[in-house]
Amino acid sequence: MVQRFAEAVGREGCGSTGSRLLRGHRDGFTAVERRFAAFKRTERSIYFSSGYLANIAVLATLPEKGDVIFSDESNHASLIDGIRLSRAQRAVFQHNDVDDLVRLLSESKNVPVNQRFVVVESLFSMDGDYAPLADYVSVCQNFDAVLFVDEAHAVGVYGDDGSGLIHSAGIDDDVLLSVNTAGKALGVAGAFVAGPAWLIDYLEQRARPFVFSTASPPAVAAALEASLDVIAGEPERRKRLLARVRFLRARLKQAGLPLPTDISQIIPIIVGDNTAAVKLAQALQQRGFDVRAIRPPSVPDTTARLRVSVNASLSEDDLDRFVDALGQCLRKLGR
Repeated sequence: MVQRFAEAVGREGCGSTGSRLLRGHRDGFTAVERRFAAFKRTERSIYFSSGYLANIAVLATLPEKGDVIFSDESNHASLIDGIRLSRAQRAVFQHNDVDDLVRLLSESKNVPVNQRFVVVESLFSMDGDYAPLADYVSVCQNFDAVLFVDEAHAVGVYGDDGSGLIHSAGIDDDVLLSVNTAGKALGVAGAFVAGPAWLIDYLEQRARPFVFSTASPPAVAAALEASLDVIAGEPERRKRLLARVRFLRARLKQAGLPLPTDISQIIPIIVGDNTAAVKLAQALQQRGFDVRAIRPPSVPDTTARLRVSVNASLSEDDLDRFVDALGQCLRKLGR
């Protein structure tokens, strides 16, 4: 990936010099957008320079006055900010609570509504839990709503081909669009919005973060191609990652730590107190473990935590040492 990026810099230079609609466009972006659309089983995709901009672009552009957006209370800040920029009304339902979503959708039938949007993440970034996507599809069909899914933490990890939880849930044809960050499992930068051609065409012409942003460096497209090659050609990486997740969860359970029921690569270790979470993270960093403390407003009050993110390069010995160090640090802090 690094070599292909460097070779592209040699051919194309470092900067794009303008927006994609002007001189910033390169054929490499068109090619990787087509490839990513096929990867996600959609008609088209469009690349943004960050996941934050992608979510802002979609939610500030598509929903209009007279529409209602139904948003999970644990959605990422970029989704929340995009909804705030929208002219649509908004309603927030309790985290992963299908019944609460149904309640709000039912109430919306009592007032004139043009279009209903349901906005969720497939894998939530702070709790590491999965959204009940298949249930949301059924609810959306019952209420004539459309489903928008942020796959930031799922793409590259889940599904038989790594395309994410939408595919593994068998609902490719039931999701209006998805946002897929390229800076996490894909290991590059930016994000793809994938969906029907008419919608991507509309975003390309109307989404202000796309129209008025300088395009990403052309070499990024080459790195994205290389990343998709790895996902397609090395499925053992995903298998190894999920095996490491199961191993670490088992070891943490042995250590008596409360864990969420969902088995994902994001494992929150709830500390509660902000200061204690920071001290615990610092103690682990001093022992060579890059673990960060997450505090409000990123998470609710009194739920400060360590956010442990597992990657495929870690060995079982690494994870054993981490659990031992975590136990020592907790005891030293009197917890």
